[in-house]
Amino acid sequence: MRIGGGRAIGLVLAALVAALVVDRAVPGSHLVVGLGLTAGLVVIARVLGLTAADLGLARSTVPAGLRWGAVAAALVGAAYTLIYLIALVTPVREVLPDGENDIRRTLWAALVVIPLGTVVPEELAFRGLLLALLERRHSVVAATVTSSGLFGLWHVLASLGGGAANAAIADVVGSDAAGTVVRVIATVGFTSLAGLVLCGLRLRSGSLLAPVLAHWTVNGLGVVMILLA
Repeated sequence: MRIGGGRAIGLVLAALVAALVVDRAVPGSHLVVGLGLTAGLVVIARVLGLTAADLGLARSTVPAGLRWGAVAAALVGAAYTLIYLIALVTPVREVLPDGENDIRRTLWAALVVIPLGTVVPEELAFRGLLLALLERRHSVVAATVTSSGLFGLWHVLASLGGGAANAAIADVVGSDAAGTVVRVIATVGFTSLAGLVLCGLRLRSGSLLAPVLAHWTVNGLGVVMILLA
């Protein structure tokens, strides 16, 4: 089936929006929605004629993906360790929300829910399908910036919800209307920049595995850090 570039991108975005709506409407469905979105994106990729290489899933790129992903994960781990050490001896810890000391829940989130419900579908969508489709119509730079901007906008609703990260930011900027605007802008800006880095890993390694490992480390260790804090 031949679908035009604009319609193809719209199809991917429609799948993302549908998944987001269901995820927000049905409590506790994040993992199932993520798995469903991943399956749906694979089907869309096949319909659009995208190859494994287009998506960064070619077997030949696995070694490079592992290398670049491991380096990125190590850097993220070092940054988190430094933040944790600073939080132990400074007032930074005071702005962190109190969390339940539930090791099993944290491990389930870090090892199952986050990689399968968040990281894999998001990377497949933004650094896989969208980046490949945008590169067909624009330059690599334009495709990277657009994909990253969309990734930032993807987090608007997340910035309006609860969670430890939002609570910590709200303690700093306030929870009124002005503080909420600041929180949304900061979240979109930060995740857009993160998208640029993840796109860079994807393009440099040729593999989707590199941004998957980096993304998983950021989110997974973030949950662990909140538990430790």
